[in-house]
Amino acid sequence: MTFLKNTVILLSLFANSSAGEWPGWRGPTGDGIVPDEKAPLKWSIEKDVKWKAKIPGKGHASPIIWGDELFLVSADEDSGERLLMCLSIKSGKTLWKKTVLESPIEKVHRKNSRASSTPVTDGQSIYVSFLDQEKMFIAAYNLEGEKLWEKRPGIFSSIHGYCSSPILWKDKLIINGDHDGNAYIVALNKETGDEIWKTPRPNKTRSYCTPLIRTIGGRNQLILSGSKSVASYDPDTGEQHWIIDGPTDQFVASLVYDQKYLYMTCGFPTKHMMAIDPTGTGNVTDTHVIWHTRKNPSYVPSPVVVNGYYLAVSDSGTATCWKAQEGKLLWKQKIGREHSASLVVLQDHVVFGSEKGLITVVKPGPEFQEAAKMELSEPLWASPVITNGYWFLRGEEHLFCIGKQN
Repeated sequence: MTFLKNTVILLSLFANSSAGEWPGWRGPTGDGIVPDEKAPLKWSIEKDVKWKAKIPGKGHASPIIWGDELFLVSADEDSGERLLMCLSIKSGKTLWKKTVLESPIEKVHRKNSRASSTPVTDGQSIYVSFLDQEKMFIAAYNLEGEKLWEKRPGIFSSIHGYCSSPILWKDKLIINGDHDGNAYIVALNKETGDEIWKTPRPNKTRSYCTPLIRTIGGRNQLILSGSKSVASYDPDTGEQHWIIDGPTDQFVASLVYDQKYLYMTCGFPTKHMMAIDPTGTGNVTDTHVIWHTRKNPSYVPSPVVVNGYYLAVSDSGTATCWKAQEGKLLWKQKIGREHSASLVVLQDHVVFGSEKGLITVVKPGPEFQEAAKMELSEPLWASPVITNGYWFLRGEEHLFCIGKQN
């Protein structure tokens, strides 16, 4: 039911998408909810790999899917080339590969890459995001691999590197530019790349949160955490609806929404989780935080909310399940070591993926229920994509298409 409601809300983002598309970061609704009823909850890497494709370069971005084609970005760290590739989802064959940008390789955190920003598509164009030395670089390509435009909408400075996944809203492409300088959020015309609005961000502190867009209380809200705050903006104009100060400096994980509250997890140097009432105006720090805890939050992996449960995994591999609106901890369970991939919900189950390639599938509820455990044959940093009856997993060196074979 949550997925259906969110689909209605997001019609203006992906008006042409069908049930099999995975058009951007965290899927059709931007929150990790998988609308696929055919993909298996459990599989074997020995028996159920449909195809496995070697990916040139390195990157942590997830693939996106439109029709029978999969699009993926990568970075060749020897040549400095940033790549956009198109693969067949049926065979894994590379249909085309383009050099989007040639630029010196930037310094990154050990858990980051030079191709960490997941692209987005409206079914007509593909939009990619990289760092070009000191500037954010955005480019648009058509589905045949022809460049339509490129822009550098602002400076981006961070000792941890770059990771800003663009999102679509109506005629706009929106990118978060939180960095250690004059930070901003910017909206570009998706047809031309021209700037529509650019809103300054407070506190001038690096963060990497991909915004979530929802229509709440009659307002379109673009919501993100970062730069020592949690805030909501009008995606049409860039004007701020509300803001919460803190609770820490740096943020990575995207927020999720259950039709009543927003749920946020962060961060560095201190870690927190919050439930937020998104109906306020102005500074709502003291009035609209419903619950707040520091028990086992995640910094990098984005959480999920499903059927009244809120689930997260700490970066060190402790999964937690909460009664979402009450903030009541139901259970916590160690499910592996380091986790960077964001969670997804498949057939009312939650999928966790560790950096070692350990996949754990859990049924949310009052007690921990493990439904499946699988191992990918290589490290996993990118968040899973599950659609068309298959799992698409980007390992450290290969892209895997996995599903039960007929």
